Amino acid sequence: MTSTSPSLTVEQGAALLDRVRQSVAQYVVGQEATVHDALVAYLARGHVLVEGVPGTAKTLLVRALAAALGLRFSRIQFTPDLMPSDITGVNVLRDPAKGFEFQAGPIFTDLLLGDEINRAPAKTQSALLEAMAERHVTVDGVSRALGDAFTVFATQNPVEHEGTYPLPEAQLDRFLVKTVMPYPSREAELELLARYDAGFDAERLDTRQMTAALSTDDALAIRQLVEGVRVAPEVRVYIADITRSTREERMLSLGASPRATVALFRAARAAAVLDGRDFATPDDVKGVTPAVLRHRINLSPELEVEGRSADDVLTALLARVRVPE
Repeated sequence: MTSTSPSLTVEQGAALLDRVRQSVAQYVVGQEATVHDALVAYLARGHVLVEGVPGTAKTLLVRALAAALGLRFSRIQFTPDLMPSDITGVNVLRDPAKGFEFQAGPIFTDLLLGDEINRAPAKTQSALLEAMAERHVTVDGVSRALGDAFTVFATQNPVEHEGTYPLPEAQLDRFLVKTVMPYPSREAELELLARYDAGFDAERLDTRQMTAALSTDDALAIRQLVEGVRVAPEVRVYIADITRSTREERMLSLGASPRATVALFRAARAAAVLDGRDFATPDDVKGVTPAVLRHRINLSPELEVEGRSADDVLTALLARVRVPE
């Protein structure tokens, strides 16, 4: 595929991203909001926590996104007996005359899917945390860099807790966004059945058969566009007011950290690029707030008893925080 980088305009970048969305839509039906959240995180060089019940196409979505972006894809099934070396790789002695040789683990890829991350113990989770935070891994005292496109998509099941190790707040905070994959609408489910009737089968789909919507160079170049997005002073105030309001909310036992403020800033800029603009608006901020903050706040016991969700609290807070004109 011919590359249009490195001199991409925001309009060209938005057009390329629209092609990515259309490509993903060939395989994943009725999850447009999740695809949007995933692209926001990728553009902002962040990681994604995907929550959804089994069978909602979490794995297929990441595979399709990797293929559309022209990036490498790896998957790790997290289990209680998974060791850090199973993720990062090990030094092996194949030829005594040559010494130890590093055998890279599946983390050396572009888009990494960590399936059911909360099934692995804390020690294994921490190996992924270093990679997410520093974009390198350390094996036997040697630091090895990961690629520029490295992005983690981790999944967790919201209803099954037996045999799981809940992610600590420090690791949750490393995910730029948490997106929720709901059940598809009736229309989307009927479309899914029509596709299967026509011969589509996700379980037999080879990632290599998926068509790339853009080149790897373009996939990296569109990230550069985010750095050029302007955020006016009043929009920055709006961002800070939102996160600070979570710390002052008495119905929350934990508010959003300063890292969350920066994450909201980064995500708003990425949302502007998706919309083909080189400036962020309050609507960009408001649109990404649930995905950026829902995993960074803790509800009080009273709210949990009432069955309220983090999104309920964030909706109420957004209604109270003054929006710049």
